[in-house]
Amino acid sequence: MNLTYDLSGKRVLVAGHRGMAGSALVRRLAAETCTILTLGRDTVDLRRQAEVERWMAAERPQAVFLAAAKVGGIVANDSAPADFLYDNLMIEANLIQSAHAVGVEKLLFLGSSCIYPKMALQPISEDALLSGPLEPTNEWYAVAKIAGLKLCQAYRRQYGCDFISAMPTNLYGPGDNYDLRGSHVLPALLRKVHEAKRESRDTITLWGTGTPFREFLHVDDLADACVHLMKLYSGEGPINVGSGQELTIRALAEVIAEALGWQGQLVFDITKPDGTPRKRLDTTQLESLGWRPRISLHEGIADAYAWFRKHHPEA
Repeated sequence: MNLTYDLSGKRVLVAGHRGMAGSALVRRLAAETCTILTLGRDTVDLRRQAEVERWMAAERPQAVFLAAAKVGGIVANDSAPADFLYDNLMIEANLIQSAHAVGVEKLLFLGSSCIYPKMALQPISEDALLSGPLEPTNEWYAVAKIAGLKLCQAYRRQYGCDFISAMPTNLYGPGDNYDLRGSHVLPALLRKVHEAKRESRDTITLWGTGTPFREFLHVDDLADACVHLMKLYSGEGPINVGSGQELTIRALAEVIAEALGWQGQLVFDITKPDGTPRKRLDTTQLESLGWRPRISLHEGIADAYAWFRKHHPEA
């Protein structure tokens, strides 16, 4: 297969390079012969159009990975809906419009699997988009991400821009957020088990019933998939990026407990919400482009825990 886009010698912007996905992209792009550009909050507020336009006009990236976003778990989404909607709409609109204005050759927008309806048929294929109501606990973030992928489609249709979108499943790995008020399920569980072990507690309490199924992808696998798509994919529809492996929240907690060597009991608070009952992505399109994940869940959790032990003040 001929490469549709060659990154060699290109000026490549990773927007959101301090986040989990962005930092993984920077690690992955080190293996390509390109110049990596980053822009931090100290230089540019991505929510401010004039600041983004000035930076883009001065630096002229040729390719853009748009991984910048305001992210968080159920609690964060529920308590700050305006921030999640406004900040994400501004970030993506400013970067996508500026990329068009300065003639960026290719842009990959990173979405999220929460764009799909709460009760979508499993595994979720890309054409499930906008076929039903969203999961209420993160609909603000989902609406912003849907707007981002629609912007990419619109600029492609109106201006012929080679702007594409990738929709990852639940991510984890180095650089994850371990703040229990704002983190996703895997890092939250990892921290809870770590603390239970450190404090010699025999139980931990988890939200919900423990029965929802979730799929997890190591963030370094995501970064590799994004680079693969940047080179080989050019289409209007979003592409799902997942591991194809799913397990219940209870089973995930058990895997983490085993990895960390904690032998206590899991207690489930069924007065708390479960979120979506099942959420596995159909990755047929990505596989047809020749990509598959390499990092197993056990390896990935060990890697995430090593990062947590080294970098997190609570560890």
